[in-house]
This record gives sequence, C-alpha cells and structure tokens, in this order.
Amino acid sequence: MKRYLEDFIKKDLEEKIIIITGPRQVGKTTLAQMINSNFDYLNYDYPEHRIMLKERSWDRKKEVIIFDEIHKMKNWKSFLKGIYDVERLKNKIIVTGSAKLDTIRKTGDSLAGRYFQFRLHPFDLAEVKNKIDPKSAFERILEVGGFPEPFLKENLTFYRRWTKSHLDIILRQDLIDYESVKNIQTLETLIELLKYRVGSPISYASLSRDLSCDPKTVKRWLRILETLYLVFPVRPFHKNIARSIVKEPKYYFYDTGLIKGDIGAKIENLTACSLLKRLNFLEDCLGYEVSLNYLKNKDGKEIDFLVNIEGNKTMIEVKSGDRNLSKNFKIFSRYFPEASKIQLVYNLDREKTFPDGCEMRDIVAWLSETNNLQI
Repeated sequence: MKRYLEDFIKKDLEEKIIIITGPRQVGKTTLAQMINSNFDYLNYDYPEHRIMLKERSWDRKKEVIIFDEIHKMKNWKSFLKGIYDVERLKNKIIVTGSAKLDTIRKTGDSLAGRYFQFRLHPFDLAEVKNKIDPKSAFERILEVGGFPEPFLKENLTFYRRWTKSHLDIILRQDLIDYESVKNIQTLETLIELLKYRVGSPISYASLSRDLSCDPKTVKRWLRILETLYLVFPVRPFHKNIARSIVKEPKYYFYDTGLIKGDIGAKIENLTACSLLKRLNFLEDCLGYEVSLNYLKNKDGKEIDFLVNIEGNKTMIEVKSGDRNLSKNFKIFSRYFPEASKIQLVYNLDREKTFPDGCEMRDIVAWLSETNNLQI
C-alpha cells in the first residue's frame, strides 16, 4: 500500500538527506525502499553492516543509500555530514530510525540545513479509506491498532502475539541504546497503568506512589517512552508555554489496540492519533506552525482537544454515544470566540450544525477526511 508521505519524500530527496522517524514496525524501512528500487541498505543493528559502515563500503552505483538505525552510531551526524558534503552527487541518502529526532538534536547541529525530517505514523482512516471501508477500518483500529502488519492481518490472536514481541523489542533492545533503566519490570508496570488512564490528566505524584518511586523518575520514564514512540503527550493549553509544560498532560498510545477500559477511551485515543498524524504531516511536509493541546479550566471543565494551525483553532470533543452537545463549548468559546467547535460522535444517526456554529459530526466520516481542520 502506498504511504501518504511517499510523494513528498521523493521530491525532497533530490536535494536533502531524508530522515524518517516513527514507532518501531510502523513501516519506515518499507517506505524508504519503496521510494526508489535502486537502493543499498545498511542497518546499524546488524554486525556485518556496522563493519561496512566503518569501512564506508556500500554500493555507490546504487541511486539511494538507506541507513537504518544509524543514530545509534557514535558521531553519526558528522558521519552523514561528510557523506552528504562529499558524495551527494553520487547517492541520495535516506535515514530511518525509531527514536525521536527531537532528542537526537541535543547531540549537535552538524546536519543543519542538510536534511528534512518526516514522521511516519500507523494507518488511520484517512490513509486507508480508498482501500478499506472506513467503518470497518475504524473497528479494526480499535481492536488491533493501525500498525501495518497486525492491521492488514486483521487477526486478534496474531495481534496479541505481535504486541508482546513489539514491546519486548522496544524495552529490551531499543531502550538500552538511550537510557540506563535498571528495573524494566517497573517500566512495564508504568505502561500497563497508562493503558487504563488514557484520556485522563496524568498525576506524576499518583504514578510515583503506584510505582514506589519519586515523581522525577516517573517523568524521566515517560520521556523515554515518548522518545521511543510508544506514547505521546497532549498538554493543557496555556498562553504561557512554560506553565503548560509543567501542568498535568494526557498520554496516548500510538497503538490504539493497547488501550484498556471502556470504548470511550479507545475512541479518544484513536482520535488523538489521527489528529497528531495530520498535524505532523502539515508541519513536516508543508511547514505549518501547529500544536495539539486540551482545554481545562479551574473548575475542572474540559474539552478533549484544541487544534491550532497557524493561529486557526478548532475545539474538538469526542463522545462514544452521547448525542447531547457538550456545554463546555460555551464555556471555552469566551476565550476562543473564533475557534471552530466540533463534537465527534460514534454511531451518530444525524449530523447537525447549531446556531452558535457548533457542529455535531459522525466520527468515522470526519476522521476519514484530511481537510476538515481549518488552515
């Protein structure tokens, strides 16, 4: 299946190093190999490939060289800079990796101006709607997530086995490349706790009590899980960004199939993944300034998501079955009078628009489109 980033990567590959990041097994290597069939592939995780990288002895007659997980190599940025500056007329370069480039940037900026980054996400309704009925795809993502292999298999038993292997690789292979975590079992317990708390603000103090550790350790572990693309935070909106960062975030999983609890939590997680994927696309491919937050006031009233694209804001509330319009739209409209207001409902019989501009939309139909958000 052709991925949504392919055409943009092909265009930029003519001039820049392309760096594709995203969760493990989301299809980064497959996408890189689809860009141009005339490629040589080197994976830093393979010992024989590490020798070839040290010798710089790949096939230079190939049009594209794919370096996988090369960020695990010492001084990898200087390595790529030298290749790009000296040999870019011989080969185009694609780099793939399952760690966040935001963290990797701390090691220096020697690649500045030489690369474009693309963040690859699992399948969502918008990406597969021309191949699979959106309603069926929605139910499938709720059950087995949107990662290509289990999604296309559509087999719950396979998904359960795949998930165990997937998490084991992340925690027992990828993790040791970035952080020294002595108690992996406690980290596994943290992941299990988060599965039941999707959609709720996370209290570091509460998690620290559950895990018998200090809040600073919990924060560090959560940053590790973010770096490894297992979860992502959605923080409360605040005009003072620093204050927003210290307030309680919500955490969502890239794999919706992992969520425990009621159908509402799964649907909210699926929506969060779809929104983040769209915003990352607008930022990586089109250069827009974007953000994803949630709204909460001192009285505890909330709106699930606030999407901001170049100053155009959209408030989004997600409901699993409630056909009544959320009263919280009126509360927050005082602060964001120009914002669009959309309530997404599962199994909605009839879509509606209200005099104040609020919209009630079927969640499957709305998430299947890519142009619903204001730009």
